[in-house]
Amino acid sequence: MSLLSNNSQIKSKIDDLWNKFWSGGISNPLTAIEQITYLLFMKKLDENDLESLANAEFTGDDFTSMFSGTFYLTTEDKEKKQNGIDKQKLRWSEFKRMPSDEMLNHIQRFVFPFLKQLDKDDSPFTKHMANAVFIIPKPSLLLEAIKSIDEIYEEMEKDASEKGQDFQDIQGDVYEMLLSEIAAAGKNGQFRTPRHIIKLLVELVNPKLGQKVADPACGTGGFLLGAYQYMVTQLDKDKANKEPDEDGFIRSSKSALLTEEVKGILADSLQGYDIDQTMVRLGLMNLMMHGIGSPKVDYKDTLSKGFHETAEYDIVLANPPFTGNIDKGDINEELNLKTTKTELLFIERIYNMLKMGGTAGIVIPQGVLFSSSKAFQDARKLMIENSQLKAVVSMPSGVFKPYAGVSTALLIFTKGGETENVLFFDMESDGYSLDDKRSKNESGHGDLQNIVEQFHSSYDSKKNDRKGKFFYVQKSEIIEESYDLSFARYKEEVFEEITYEKPSEILIKLIGKDGNGGIEKDILEGLSELKRII
Repeated sequence: MSLLSNNSQIKSKIDDLWNKFWSGGISNPLTAIEQITYLLFMKKLDENDLESLANAEFTGDDFTSMFSGTFYLTTEDKEKKQNGIDKQKLRWSEFKRMPSDEMLNHIQRFVFPFLKQLDKDDSPFTKHMANAVFIIPKPSLLLEAIKSIDEIYEEMEKDASEKGQDFQDIQGDVYEMLLSEIAAAGKNGQFRTPRHIIKLLVELVNPKLGQKVADPACGTGGFLLGAYQYMVTQLDKDKANKEPDEDGFIRSSKSALLTEEVKGILADSLQGYDIDQTMVRLGLMNLMMHGIGSPKVDYKDTLSKGFHETAEYDIVLANPPFTGNIDKGDINEELNLKTTKTELLFIERIYNMLKMGGTAGIVIPQGVLFSSSKAFQDARKLMIENSQLKAVVSMPSGVFKPYAGVSTALLIFTKGGETENVLFFDMESDGYSLDDKRSKNESGHGDLQNIVEQFHSSYDSKKNDRKGKFFYVQKSEIIEESYDLSFARYKEEVFEEITYEKPSEILIKLIGKDGNGGIEKDILEGLSELKRII
């Protein structure tokens, strides 16, 4: 779960920052989050660069700082070596000391144009940042925002060191905080997948270095970051000595210690798409803030006619939009399901994106598991008949609170495999309270680690007790049940026999053996005593 749920200091500081933007004239939540992210990005780039410099000094490796040399605004200036500025002056740690008027002008004129040109000319980052605008209107708001962001980082670092976590999706935390505002503004009905659910799903699909990983509706890039962090952890020789995090997962983020070759392989293996330009920019910056030098996130509707990526990915992770229908005329001709419902079309899109032997881990609304209409059945058939459906994890309705109360499930399937025995797991707890506060339970990780353990265990027919919270169901039985994938359909109910006393025994208790006692007498005596007291 995010730090915001468990650290009221950070929550109130981000709340305060949001209020400053609101009163400063930036009232659109999506505009506010984008402007806040630009500032987070400036700070994180400076921090990452200084950390890499320190590591290089310690190890003796070569490292060229992104802030070394001179920055020119135009190609002409560069050729003539005129109007340049020392890149050191573009560091957060440098410009934050300037007087506010001068600082606003400096960021607008030099720092922001420098950020927009960080990546290669033909990269998604450069392309999608081309139209980005830094629109903080007042020096006073900029000064307050910079002060707030420094305080937020300080609090996050303190929290991370105390809890032993060295990876934070910082921009995602801010995004999560503002999501309720976006929802209130009726913007896309977006809600962010909680970080512990991302960690769980990534752990189940087990991406490996060199595999291509995609998210066809990536938002701010949470699943791509989760896969990246998981793969970095697998490469960490010291991971066995690490303590599990608050959700019971071992995660490392020592990307600075990776070789340039491995960094390149990791960056090339991640691909995201989203239909919102702002989300694409946020996703690109989020990945760059976490050490992915040239991330690949593109603006594209993956359900539309313009998308043609078939059988290209080893892993697809997604929490696609649930509510919504796409215009019939826009649907890609590759998609054969007779429906306009996005949650079903995304299942087929994800299936098509996978290579043979590739695995998907997706979040879906629980209605997909049991709805009897033909399109829903056909979507389930695709995963059962054309793939190896490995697991169905039903989640409680509070998982996406406070943004949505919808009941969801996780599906894991491998394209081209043969469905045999499907693991059904009823997640009763995800380690957090299921109300709007979503505070961490004292009792541990809920069912998260049990799900991982059962998923990676081999099927044992002798231990297949259907009275518990998990069991296996054979493909033939699922087919008999019209491809229904709801947990309740296959669970064996436990009926406890209740033994009632004989009527004669009940009467003796009421009136006594000789008709002068029993419960009735006790009641009358009690009432007499009460009357005496009153």
